[in-house]
Amino acid sequence: MSSTETPTVRAGADLNLAAWFTARARTTPERPAVTFEGRTQTFGELDDRIRRLATALTDGGVGPGDRVGFLGHNQPQLLEGLFATAAIGAVYVPLNFRCTGPELAYMITHAGVHTMLADSAHTATIDAVRPELAGVQRFIAVDGAGGDPDGWEGWEDLVARSTPIAELATAAAEECAVIMFTSGTTGKPKGAMLSHAGMWWNNVNFLTTTDLAYDDVSLVVAPLFHIGALNVITLATWIKGGRLIIHRSFDPAAALDAIATDGVTTMFGVPSMFQFMSAQPSFAGTDLSTLRTCVCGGSPLPEGLIRTYLGRGVDFAQGYGLTEASPMLCFLTPEYALSKLGSTGRPPMFCEVSLVDAEGNHITEPNVVGEICGRGPIIMLGYHENPEATAAAIDADGWLHTGDGGYRDADGFYYISDRIKDMVISGGENIYPAEIESVLYDHPAIAEAAVIGVHDERWGEAVCAVVALVPGAEAVTLEGLRDHAGEHLARYKLPKRLEIVDALPRNPTGKVLKVELRRRFP
Repeated sequence: MSSTETPTVRAGADLNLAAWFTARARTTPERPAVTFEGRTQTFGELDDRIRRLATALTDGGVGPGDRVGFLGHNQPQLLEGLFATAAIGAVYVPLNFRCTGPELAYMITHAGVHTMLADSAHTATIDAVRPELAGVQRFIAVDGAGGDPDGWEGWEDLVARSTPIAELATAAAEECAVIMFTSGTTGKPKGAMLSHAGMWWNNVNFLTTTDLAYDDVSLVVAPLFHIGALNVITLATWIKGGRLIIHRSFDPAAALDAIATDGVTTMFGVPSMFQFMSAQPSFAGTDLSTLRTCVCGGSPLPEGLIRTYLGRGVDFAQGYGLTEASPMLCFLTPEYALSKLGSTGRPPMFCEVSLVDAEGNHITEPNVVGEICGRGPIIMLGYHENPEATAAAIDADGWLHTGDGGYRDADGFYYISDRIKDMVISGGENIYPAEIESVLYDHPAIAEAAVIGVHDERWGEAVCAVVALVPGAEAVTLEGLRDHAGEHLARYKLPKRLEIVDALPRNPTGKVLKVELRRRFP
C-alpha cells in the first residue's frame, strides 16, 4: 500500500480513535489539519506520519494492550502518538510535564509503559529516574535526531524510514484507549482507563451541544495531557474536519495574536487563562471578530469576565466533568451564561446525571444537595490495576460517584455546592490535599498538617497548608516549607499560604474538620 492510500475502515471499528481519524483523512486529505510554529500539515500528510509511526512502534515491540507514554509540551507529535498507538491496539499514557521525576517514575511504572516518548525539554527528567524504569523497553526523543548516547532514538528518523501501517488494529470500542492519571486522594495518582467508545461519545456529546463547523479553527493552548484540553474541542474539531492552531504552552499575548492572525473561532481554557488574556494591554485593540465561542472548564466563570468578553462579541460555554468521565457530565450553553450564572449546565444527550443522598437514594426534588453521579458510555472502564478504588468510584448500577456535592434547580440545571473530596482547583489543575499532606508530614518540625483551598484572585484557588508544630521545633516559614515539598511535588501543588495553629480541629472520631479550617482561613 502506498503512503497516499489509507487502510479500509471496517464496520464496527469506527469508534476506534485511529479508525475515525483515518476516515477523516480519507474524506478530506487536502484540508489543513494543524498549524504549529509556522508549519501547516493537511489531514493526508498527518495520517501518513501517524501510520509510519505506528509501524515504528510495532517494529519496536509494541503490541495490542501495551502502553506507550508521552511526556512533553503541546505539539502535533502528542496527537500523532495518540493515533499511532490506537492504530496498533496499544494504550496511550499522556503524562503531566509539571510533575517531578519521582512522580513520573511512579506513573510510568504503575502503568507498565513499554515505550516512552518525550521531547527534548523532558528527556533529562526521564534520564534522572531511568534506574526506576526497568520495565521501559524503548525511549524515543520527539524532537531528537537519533543516535543519542543515552539511548534516545530520533522520532523523525523513525518516521522517515518506516512504511505506513497497512491495516489498523481491531481494538474494540469498549477496550482501553488512554490511561490518564488523576492526582490521588490517598497520596498516589490513579490511572483512569478511558475507552475508545468513551472518547468518541464525549465528542458526540460536545458536537450535539455546540455548533462546531467544518471550517472552525481551534486554538489549543491548555495542556493536552489534561482530558479537558484533549477531548473537549481538540478532537471534536478534527472529527468535523477543522484546523488546530497548537501552542507549546499558554502565553496570553501570543494567544491574542493567534486569534487575530489565524482567524481563530473557538478555544478551550480555564478561567485564569481568559482573565490573563483580558488583562493584556493589547486586549482592547485585538481583532476578535472571528472568535465565536470560548469553552471554559475547571471552575465557574465570574460574571465580570463573562461580560468583558460579551462586550467584544465573544460567547462563553461552560462545562463540568472529570477525567473519569472523559470528561463532560454537564454543559452550559452560551445563552444561559448570565441567566444561569454559576451553573454547570445540563447533562448532554448521551450521559445521565443524578444526585445521591448519604443513604444512596437518588434525589428527585429540586434544590436538594447530594453527591453528583454520572452514568453512560463516557464513564471510564476503571482505574488501572486498582480494583478497590474502582469499586469505590463506580457502583453496581454503573454510576460514577464524583465526590462533588451539588444540586439541581427546577429547570434541570446543575450547580456545584461543595467538594466532598476536598479537592483544590488552582488554574484548572486538580490538586488533592492528601498527596501534599503526606509530604508535609515528612518535615521534621511538623506534627500535624492539613491542606485546604483558599480564594486566589489569579488562579481561582490556592493551596493553603495549615500545620501544627512539634513542641520545641524551630519556626517554619512558607519558603522553607515550599523548599521541602518541592523535592517531591510539582510546583503547582506547592502551598502558597501557610497558617500555623496549636492543633488541628478534629471531630470525636479524630477526623480533621476541614470545614472549620476553611471558615477560619478563607
